[in-house]
Amino acid sequence: MEPTEFSPSALLVDAGLIGGLLVIGTILRAKISAIQTMMIPAGVIAGVLGLVLGPNVLGWLPFSDQLGEYTSLLIVLVFACLAMTSDFNILKIGRSVAGFASYGVLIYAAQTAIGMGLVLLVLGPLFGAPDHVGLLLFAGWAGGFGSAAAIGTVFADSGDPAVQSLAFTAATVGLLVGVVGGIIQAKYGAVKGYAREFSGLDKVPAELRTGILDDNVEQPAIGTHKFSGSAIESLTFQAGIVAGVSAGAYGINVILGELIPSVAFPLFSIAFLVGLVLRALLSATSTTKFIDKDTQSSISGSATDVLMVCGIASVVPSFVVDQWLSLLILFVVGLALCLFLGLWVAPRVMEEGWFERQLFTWGWATGAVATGIALLRIVDPKLNSRTLEDFSLAYLPVIPVEVTAVTFAPLLVIAGASWAVVGIWGAITVVAVAAAFVVVAGNRRSRIQV
Repeated sequence: MEPTEFSPSALLVDAGLIGGLLVIGTILRAKISAIQTMMIPAGVIAGVLGLVLGPNVLGWLPFSDQLGEYTSLLIVLVFACLAMTSDFNILKIGRSVAGFASYGVLIYAAQTAIGMGLVLLVLGPLFGAPDHVGLLLFAGWAGGFGSAAAIGTVFADSGDPAVQSLAFTAATVGLLVGVVGGIIQAKYGAVKGYAREFSGLDKVPAELRTGILDDNVEQPAIGTHKFSGSAIESLTFQAGIVAGVSAGAYGINVILGELIPSVAFPLFSIAFLVGLVLRALLSATSTTKFIDKDTQSSISGSATDVLMVCGIASVVPSFVVDQWLSLLILFVVGLALCLFLGLWVAPRVMEEGWFERQLFTWGWATGAVATGIALLRIVDPKLNSRTLEDFSLAYLPVIPVEVTAVTFAPLLVIAGASWAVVGIWGAITVVAVAAAFVVVAGNRRSRIQV
């Protein structure tokens, strides 16, 4: 079946197919034990079904020819929500989480620098891999599906649609590596005595395995009403903020395109900046209270779920086949890097509770924070390590590293300055290593003095 041409009715069909696939993915996650063991998100299951049944493989589902374009819009919504919900006050970080924070920056920056360096020094000269393959490690692993969509969009706008398929492939592989590798590490940690509260996979809460919350316990709210229904539905207002920021970013992008036609500015980055400006205006007018972070997070999460489906379902297998050897080598090196950082560097820079923290970090550094949480619950079922509380602060310095990498690294590659990516994020890697060991030395001096 050929893809249908785009129209309002085609959008409705696309939305219906995506929604149906997500429902099927959710049910499969809830009912099939093998999928539960792998802790595969419903969005990934739905995306794989969409790929196999969609126009790029069997052609049974009548998606429109704009399926792959939805990701470029959905990532704008995600970044608009990010600007409205994230707190970037790095000064909040104390010594107790500084080692954790420097480790997070290290693992992200190292994936960026080493991935690009590998392509420039080995994969390009030997296998003819294009420079953009060097971005796939951090884009698909540490960045996850959101960064994969963002970077794929930048290259698609510059006339290279193949990168989007490669980036979503990297994100899917990263997610599977994260789950399988994390489970193996959890068992290894239990044998070695690192995971002191290891309870086994059978003790993982049912809600994490099936994805379904228990009706008999208090369930978290999606958001909080900020307005009376007589004025406006609260969800309408929150969604309106996101839509307004996204549309404003698009308008600014159009103007910039007319003023500087030789430069393509990432729309998601502009949306992030517009969101920060709006947030500052709301703060200046004492109306920040109108923003409900829980609802904004729910909108962002919903956009990410749909983004997974669209991204995976729109993968063009031939693009992946063309670079399969380079991707395989890249992923093997990425796996070795993450294992080295997790099992050798982490115990030296995070000390107390290092295994629980590195296993959680392994989860988000190969796919998603949700994966990290699920793995953490295997080795720390009662969350006594305070990993999540510390991560909420430790992740703050990672945010600018991530945002700048997603925004500027693709532009540098497109401009032919790929070595600059190695230099910039390599320097950040060195600084992160130095900061980690400075923190360790400070902690040791404090214990000696005590």
